[in-house]
Amino acid sequence: MLESYLAIPPLLGVFGLLVALGIYIVVTRFPEGDANVKKIGDQIHLGAMTFMKTEYTYLSIFALVVIVLVWFSLGEGTAIAVLAGALSSSIAGWIGMYSATKANVRTATAASDSGAEAALSVAFYGGSIMGLCVASLGLIGLGSLFYILSGDAHSIEGFAMGASIVALFSRVGGGIYTKSADVGADLVGKIEAGIPEDDPRNPGVIADNVGDNVGDIAGMGSDIFESYCGSMVACIAIASTYLITSEFTQAQKDGMMFLPLALSSIGLIASILGIVIVRLFSKSSPANAMRWGTMGAPLIFIIAAYFLTNTLVGNNGFDVWLAVVCGSVGGIAIGLITEYYTGSSPVIKIAESGQTGSATVMITGLSVGMQSVVLPIACIILIIYISTELTGLYGVGIAAVGMLSTVGITMAIDAYGPVADNAGGIAEMAGMPPETRVITDELDEQGNTTAAIGKGFAIGAAALAALAIISAFVSTVSANREEPLELLLSNPIVLIGIFIGGAIPFLIASITMTAVGDAAFEMINEIRRQFKEIPGLLEGNAEPDTAKCVDIATAAALKKMLLPGIIAVSAPPLVGLGIGAEALGGMLAGGLLVCVLLALFMANAGGAWDNAKKYIEKGNLGGKGTDTHAAAVVGDTVGDPFKDTSGPSMNILINVMAIVSLVIAPLL
Repeated sequence: MLESYLAIPPLLGVFGLLVALGIYIVVTRFPEGDANVKKIGDQIHLGAMTFMKTEYTYLSIFALVVIVLVWFSLGEGTAIAVLAGALSSSIAGWIGMYSATKANVRTATAASDSGAEAALSVAFYGGSIMGLCVASLGLIGLGSLFYILSGDAHSIEGFAMGASIVALFSRVGGGIYTKSADVGADLVGKIEAGIPEDDPRNPGVIADNVGDNVGDIAGMGSDIFESYCGSMVACIAIASTYLITSEFTQAQKDGMMFLPLALSSIGLIASILGIVIVRLFSKSSPANAMRWGTMGAPLIFIIAAYFLTNTLVGNNGFDVWLAVVCGSVGGIAIGLITEYYTGSSPVIKIAESGQTGSATVMITGLSVGMQSVVLPIACIILIIYISTELTGLYGVGIAAVGMLSTVGITMAIDAYGPVADNAGGIAEMAGMPPETRVITDELDEQGNTTAAIGKGFAIGAAALAALAIISAFVSTVSANREEPLELLLSNPIVLIGIFIGGAIPFLIASITMTAVGDAAFEMINEIRRQFKEIPGLLEGNAEPDTAKCVDIATAAALKKMLLPGIIAVSAPPLVGLGIGAEALGGMLAGGLLVCVLLALFMANAGGAWDNAKKYIEKGNLGGKGTDTHAAAVVGDTVGDPFKDTSGPSMNILINVMAIVSLVIAPLL
């Protein structure tokens, strides 16, 4: 009976890609603008695609080494799955990046020629393509493997490993690129030269706009893709270890293994309907349109999931559905809490602290970031408790699936932000009328909020996905042993692992922060050199050498992204094979806790600093050019690598370590 449904997820994935293609065709029918606007858009597009091509060249070499090692140690099925996961994630990132860098210039032109409604539609459509590609390629890749391998759980685990490797490189490399360009352009342009953001005289402005795409579209997309697939793989792995009894039939076991793919399939349909909802409400404010889409899609999903779980799981279907609802509601709650800390009274508090200098901006921002960790952790605790009480370890995984099933709309709303941000930069560089910039600024402001919500959502999803994968790791190791794997605090080997796992996130955060600082140092010196040596540049009578700044950011990102990847992939086999499975389990527990805490702290502190600066730039507390503004810019500059480089790398780090551990579990 179930076999007849196995082809549905990949077929729905193909349908999702066709919808994405249709949206892309709609986007390309909007005008690009005049020759000057088109030239700027082409520079951003070329810079982004050149970086992606070079990054994927480095990545393919690293992935090939991993695939060969997996082939000889774990078999050809797992190796093929690793390849499929890496390819699916890479293709999603490539398509999303390509379409976003075509939508940005059209958003600026639509804002200038047709007004806010048209600009919102183009920007949102540009982000929607990325969202649909993430959901669709996940279903095509993982659904096809499940169908071809007849539910062979261990081989399928390799798919999540391949996706994780791509995610780590894309997130870290993209984060280093975007923030080295952003910090350099802001410090020299805004503070030293006193010119506006995205001013065409600034040599770093093209690199800054390219960075928005490589970090916040391709990077974020691969991050969510990895959690999306990881949560499904964890559920399949946990369900595969269940024993058949008189109360638990083979049909129920098969249903629970297939359920995550089935839920993600209806989640894709709900996401497409959510995109339609946003379009229908685009005549109202951007905030209202986004909120209706964000709330509408999960509601449709939850209703459909009720009937699906009862059909596939049978007796326990209602409990499984409640776990799914718990994850879906928890994801929204974490997003709303993040929105409060990065867009409400805490932001005003940080901005007001700028009246006494940059030191108080830093102190207030750090305290807001620390406080912002508490409520999201409380949400994660509740999700874990409720879901495990309902359906055991499987509940955590299916709650993560519930949170991520509507990834199509979640990622669409998140990717919309960088498109709108780019549109504002293009409008400024092309000298469009001030009213155009007013429209793009409103879209950008909403984009900053959606990006902050997206980061909170991504952290919560990564935490649940990683916990589910760790649970699957414990179940798999226990199934291959006479004695079950127990992670007892009284065991010194487990404690050693916990401390190793807790230290690794700090090491990775240090490496990525240092990389941004080093690259920004080089970028700042280059921008200063051009202002000094190119006659008439500051007066607007000469063209900056923007290509040089793009080259600096690209070289820094590619050079510095390798070490974090090597540490994340090599740590599990070194600890697991060198010390033991108990130490590896402890390492995953310590890593999960520290990664989640650091990720929330960094993302929210960085987002709050960023929006405090923007609050002042609207004319509050004296506005631009004041000492208060200068102090806020310093906070924003420190917050940039927090929220866009080191913070996001924590999500990927714990999932990479967890999924590599799960894949090597049979060797322990």
